[in-house]
Amino acid sequence: MKYWKTALAILAALSTSLAVADDFKTTNGKEYKNATVTRVEPDGIVVKSKSGISKVYFVELPKDLQERFHYDPQKAAAAHAAEQAAVQQENELNKQEQGRQSAQRQANQTKQRQWAEQQAKQGNIQNLVDRLDGLQKQEEIYSYKLAEQRKQKQTHDALGFHKEARYTAPHQKRSCLYFGVA
Repeated sequence: MKYWKTALAILAALSTSLAVADDFKTTNGKEYKNATVTRVEPDGIVVKSKSGISKVYFVELPKDLQERFHYDPQKAAAAHAAEQAAVQQENELNKQEQGRQSAQRQANQTKQRQWAEQQAKQGNIQNLVDRLDGLQKQEEIYSYKLAEQRKQKQTHDALGFHKEARYTAPHQKRSCLYFGVA
């Protein structure tokens, strides 16, 4: 019994493909010359011809071709509904994926912005540290210069005192000698 059904299915498939390897015309007037049916679907047939591969819906075919390929409007409607549901589901999945990608892009942009801000802060901190180092070096230089100036002033004051004494002492001595005081 199993072999009989298999043989019948093969014979039906061969006869279907052989029967359509000819010319036929759709209800709207389009002609397919030397066309071969490559696949039968619930809502139509896929044919291969000189012009390429096309899908012709059963509603476009005459009644005799619809009957030849066992067209069932209820099966076609169910297949169409299933196809529409699959397309809708695919669209929903695409929307979800786009949303996920958008969220990922926003998260990446936020991370990049935070990283840039952190780098800027670190740059500012580094600039401040460099400025502090520079100011500390200037302070050391000024402290050294101030100490040198203090030493020079002390030396100057000490030398100035002796200079004053030198000028005064000989003057006084002269004065004293001038007036006859020894």
